[in-house]
This record gives sequence, C-alpha cells and structure tokens, in this order.
Amino acid sequence: MSTPSTTAPPAPAGPRATPGPRPSLRSRLFRLEGVTAPYAYVAPFFLLFLAFGLFPLVYTMWISFHRYELGSDPEWTGWDNYTWLFTNPKFYNALLKTITIGILSTVPQLLLALGLAHLLNYRMRARNVFRVSMIMPYATSVAASTLVFAQIFGRDGGLANWLLSLVGLDGLDWRNGDLSAQIAIAVIVTWRWTGYNALIYLAGMQSISTDLYEAAALDGANRWQQFVHVTLPGLRPTILFTVVVSTIGATQLFGEPLLFGGVDGGALNQYQTLGLFMYQQGWAFGALGRAATIAWVTFLLIVVLVLLNTALARWRDRDTEGARR
Repeated sequence: MSTPSTTAPPAPAGPRATPGPRPSLRSRLFRLEGVTAPYAYVAPFFLLFLAFGLFPLVYTMWISFHRYELGSDPEWTGWDNYTWLFTNPKFYNALLKTITIGILSTVPQLLLALGLAHLLNYRMRARNVFRVSMIMPYATSVAASTLVFAQIFGRDGGLANWLLSLVGLDGLDWRNGDLSAQIAIAVIVTWRWTGYNALIYLAGMQSISTDLYEAAALDGANRWQQFVHVTLPGLRPTILFTVVVSTIGATQLFGEPLLFGGVDGGALNQYQTLGLFMYQQGWAFGALGRAATIAWVTFLLIVVLVLLNTALARWRDRDTEGARR
C-alpha cells in the first residue's frame, strides 16, 4: 500500500523586482569627480616634483658615474669620479672650510636670534617697528650685502680695520687670511639670517601659554629663570627646526664666498666651500661628471647631518624626561 506524498507544492513565484532607473550621465560624472578630484588636486605638486626635483637628482647621480665634459658625450667611468674625489686633498679642504664657516655662522646666529626674540617678546615701545626691521637683512640681495661687507672688510680703509685701530690692534688682510676670511664670511651670513631666525623664535615664544609664566612668577622665578625653565623647553621643536635649516644652509653656502673672493675661495682656497668647489669643477674646468659627484656627496652629507641633529634632539628629550621622572 503506497503512502501519500507529503511534499508541499511549490509556492507561487512572486513578482519580479524591477531594476531601478539607470544613473544619468550627470550623476556618473559627479561620482567620477568625487573619486578623482583629490588626485587631480595633488597631481600638479607631484608633476613639478618629478620634473624639477626627482629627475634632476637621479640624472645627477647618473652623470656622476660618467666622464662628462662640456661639448662632449658622456663616457661611462664607474666609480672613478668618486675615487678621484675621496683622494683629492682639495675636497677635504673644502669640506673643512664648509664645516668651520658653518659653525662660525650658525652658532652666533642662533644665539643672537634667540636673544632678540626674547627681547621682542616683551611689551616695548615701537615693537612692531623692530619686528619689521628684523626681516630687512633677509630681504636684502645676497650680492648687495656681500659687496657692502667686502668694503667693510677691506684691507685699506675698511671699517673693520678702522675699528681695530681704535683699540690699538693692527689691521687684517681679511680676504687673504685663513681664519680672518672665514670670520668675515660668517659675519655676512650671520647678519643676513639672524633676523629671520629671530622671527621664527618669536612666533614659537608667542605660542607658549602665559599661564606657565604666571605660575613661574608666583613661584618666585625671575625673567632669566623663566627663560631657562619655561621658554627654552617650549621652544625645543622650533630650535630643532632652525638648527636643521641652518645646517642645510651652511652646507650649501655659495653666494657669499663667491662674491667675497671668487670661485677659488681665496689664493690658497682658504674659504672654498663645497658649493664653490662644485662650481669650479663644473663651470670653470668643464668637468660636469666630477661636479655631479660633488653634488651627490654634498647631498648625502646633508642627509647625515640632519639625521644626526634629529637623533641628538631625541636623545636629549629622552634624558630630560628621564630626569623628570
């Protein structure tokens, strides 16, 4: 005897879902614009960076492995240019002069800028006039300021030697001396960049909360103690920025020594920087391959110095936080 089937009959199919209306051309364009607009906004920067930043850097590195002179085709030489550079005593002379001029200009420059910013941070008469005057040396042309200082440091009739004679000292041959020429160039750099760094420090000081100064004053701290214990800790990121920028500028120093005494950096290369050495090889001697090698070594030197400054700043911050704990 067969049992009746218990399988339920299939349910009737419901109405099919009708597809929505297709998006119009305008809505699709709006959606495409929302996706591509951010890339379109940043594309000009990357195109300019590729054209004027990355390509010259890579091409300079490629040229540094060639013997490339003006009017001739590049000839592959491998590491010969680097071997020539690191066995050339003039390179080490230029490196030493770059470091010494950088120290002679950067340290006084930042100390003076810090002091000027601290004074301008207080309420004083004609404060805005002094602030505007701080930026005037930076706005002055490098050629104009260097030519004026070349007259100031002249051997015969220069203002610097006249001031030395007032205190009973003999005049110096600033251009032909070794240390004297470096001091003269450092004075030019310091005069031009002190006001610029002072305004940066002033902006950093104004971002420090006044409550910290009021609390320090209630604890009996004088202005010097407030400067040491409140201002300097608050300016650490700003100081690190100015140190890094000044280090890069000192490594690339070119205009002041060139206009002060020529591409040779003095008769004995006593103030020939890396920038002058590169310019001499590339345009005075026509050895573009060697000039490219100097440029790349200078670039790597800047990277190392920036990383070293950053590492020292972080190490100092860790020591300070450890001492507070």
